[in-house]
Amino acid sequence: MTDPAITAATNHQFTLASRPQGAATRENFLWAGVPVEQPAEGGVLVKVLMLSLDPAMRGWLNEGRSYIPPVAIGEVMRAGGVGRVVASKNPAFAEGDMVYGTLGVQEYALVAGGDIQRSGLVKIDLNVGSASQWLNVLGMPGMTGYFGLLDVGQARAGDTVVVSGAAGAVGQTVGQLAKIKGCRAVGIAGGEAKCQWVVNELGFDACIDYKAGPQAVREGLKEHAPKGVDVYFDNVGGEILDTVMAKLARKARIVICGAISQYNNPNSAPAAGPKNYLSLLVNRARMEGMVVFDYADRYHLAIAEMGGYLKDGRMKSREDIVPGLENFPEALGRLFSGQNFGKLVLEVAKD
Repeated sequence: MTDPAITAATNHQFTLASRPQGAATRENFLWAGVPVEQPAEGGVLVKVLMLSLDPAMRGWLNEGRSYIPPVAIGEVMRAGGVGRVVASKNPAFAEGDMVYGTLGVQEYALVAGGDIQRSGLVKIDLNVGSASQWLNVLGMPGMTGYFGLLDVGQARAGDTVVVSGAAGAVGQTVGQLAKIKGCRAVGIAGGEAKCQWVVNELGFDACIDYKAGPQAVREGLKEHAPKGVDVYFDNVGGEILDTVMAKLARKARIVICGAISQYNNPNSAPAAGPKNYLSLLVNRARMEGMVVFDYADRYHLAIAEMGGYLKDGRMKSREDIVPGLENFPEALGRLFSGQNFGKLVLEVAKD
């Protein structure tokens, strides 16, 4: 049954107007309102409640070959989100169901029947975690941390695990999960407040403030990883990656998850590669990239495990929630200035 209020509503959305050179700004997007459409047979209409803001979104704006096609000019900006089904012509979804999927930066997401699987649209249970937690520990950041640490990094009890961006979405999961698995967890984050939270609230063994001086990371690793780094989970790239590579232990594993320090380089400037790559040779170490979508068929296993950790208190989930869809461009920019504290979420509407 169609709700007349929804039929009469306007769907405000951000589409890509131009490809950014350097940091993305409001000028790169078009803010407009379009009529809300009802789903055809097999499709669903979702009212968007919260959107996940992630560093990878900057990469999706660049033209060129990657692990996922770039957002096209004129296309709704891609984003994962949580919402509620308000109209359904698909037997797998009922009106009122809470769902997660690629919903886009808009108020309503119309998902055609043929796009259900591609958009990753799935029902979620708010008894397992809150809507914002489904965008953090139970969502893509949590899945990235889980499979990156355990499958790619092959972390095992007794390892020293170092993670950059430790106060961010992926980093907070990696460090807490490392502790649960019996590892020593050392974070790298920007600012005293973030480092204190990582240690005092999340339970990391130590956290290095990279803003404390040009030698802060090198000296911090010397103090907190005296026997070397067994697993380095890299979210930032650049100089910090080089510094950690100089402290690798024998048979170390480096997980390349992201390189936020490089994402806003002008398109003509290539990302800075590691200068200390010969450390891989000397230490018989391994560096491997990971993309979370490769593990989609196992998400349910990780969600069940991590949901248990949330319930018994062994894992915490901190979200930095910015209200208002209209604030999307500026909110996205917070990721690259280090202003976010925890997983950055854009609140589109109250449920």
